[in-house]
Amino acid sequence: MQLDLPLIFTLLMGLAILAYVILDGFDLGVGILLPLATRTEQDMMVASIGPFWDANETWLVLGVGILLVAFPHAHGVILPSLYLEVAAMLISLILRGVAFEFRVKASGWHQSMWNHLFFAGSLGTAIAQGAMLAGVITGFREGPLFIAFELLVGVGLAGAYALLGATWLAIKTEGDLHKRALRWSKAAAFLAAAGVAAISLATPFASAGIMEKWFAWPRLLWLSPLPLLSAAAFAGILVSVTRLQRGSSKREWLPFVLSVWIFVFAFAGLAYSLFPYLVVDRMTIWQAAAARESLMFVFVGTCVVLPMIIGYTVFSYRVFWGKARSLTYGE
Repeated sequence: MQLDLPLIFTLLMGLAILAYVILDGFDLGVGILLPLATRTEQDMMVASIGPFWDANETWLVLGVGILLVAFPHAHGVILPSLYLEVAAMLISLILRGVAFEFRVKASGWHQSMWNHLFFAGSLGTAIAQGAMLAGVITGFREGPLFIAFELLVGVGLAGAYALLGATWLAIKTEGDLHKRALRWSKAAAFLAAAGVAAISLATPFASAGIMEKWFAWPRLLWLSPLPLLSAAAFAGILVSVTRLQRGSSKREWLPFVLSVWIFVFAFAGLAYSLFPYLVVDRMTIWQAAAARESLMFVFVGTCVVLPMIIGYTVFSYRVFWGKARSLTYGE
């Protein structure tokens, strides 16, 4: 039996993007929350993501790399259509990286400036990624309504990243910053829930095919667990955070885990909406795929590289687990 390589690479690309959204999502969220903290707390917030943020972006490189190599016909449509959004994301990511390195050596108003630029880079990255996602959902259509939808998805994704960041800080910090992180978690949960609800309601109207997939009977019944589980996860976050604030629970990890599940449920719904298209209503994964010989060559390489990425990721999180400590560089 021959392997369905286009389907395998679609799964690998989807998992790489999901891993990126979750892992880089929490450090983007920490950057988005940075202006809400004091100068000392800002240092600790950056320290909480210091050992991880660079490696987290490896998953973005993997996901985009699979798109470029395994689906050349699709990337020839997708990337030119998202030129401005991709450029904005890359500029924001570069700004984040520069600000992260410079803020450690800076002092006084210089450090405050780099903190603000780190926030701007984090927020800009989140909004740009949301706009890219909206473009994929709508099939890269143009017009005022689609621009509004891009902004809606961008703001919604930024709110969801803030939720990941706040719940991550609840795990990694202590004292006043820990208390602030719990308050931020509640506020971000409401913002993320509103964003997820708005995007979920608007997405079916972007394509007749997506509308048919979600609202045809009995599919509606089969798919109902996804929104119900998402709502339960949001409720679980609010309950668990309240219990942590009252001191009746020690499960600091629970809000973060529930936030991750929200992303998993949202990703599952998105994958169902789009499959089997890479370009909605225009190009399926099989039409976009490279020649089988090329896919097999890349598949062998992926089988070598992917375990190394997973192993390094697990190792780094294991080594740097626990409460965050001050992040300093040698003079």
